[in-house]
Amino acid sequence: MSLPKTKCIFLDRDGVLNEDCPDYLYELEKLVIPEGVPEALKAFNKAGFLLIVVTNQAGIAKGLYTADNVHAIHEAMQKVSDNALDDLYFSPYHPSVSGVSLSRKPGSLMLEKAIAKYNIDVTQSWMIGDRDRDMEAGKNAGVRTIQIVPENEASTGDFAAVSLFEAAKIILEGKI
Repeated sequence: MSLPKTKCIFLDRDGVLNEDCPDYLYELEKLVIPEGVPEALKAFNKAGFLLIVVTNQAGIAKGLYTADNVHAIHEAMQKVSDNALDDLYFSPYHPSVSGVSLSRKPGSLMLEKAIAKYNIDVTQSWMIGDRDRDMEAGKNAGVRTIQIVPENEASTGDFAAVSLFEAAKIILEGKI
């Protein structure tokens, strides 16, 4: 007997769930969660989506911080969103420091692992990120994509939105 497939929102972290820091986010006191993020996450949960964070964390390879720092930021995000996030996958590699890794976006290994683990239906799932590499990873895994970009800026995603909250409207209100 096979389990029913589930739908999922894959989420990049920096620039989507929190404001991007130019020199890596690993200190809790620098964590800034944009307006509307907790509400968007809760709305996705209510609509039956799994929420899985997939994030490159090259600062680990560079020796700037550890996996513990990544988990601490994730736990802080869980607190403000009533534990809306279902799982966290991160790639601790950087091509010039630790070599190439298929887990690092634009590679899609993080998404593929989650798809297998959670029996995810890619036809009902999405990748939301702010970089071209997020869009490429999502497309490589077979999910639709929404790129978070400033208004009137070009996007390589299937759709574009100015925030996670606006991306949630596109998905949940069917504005596609």
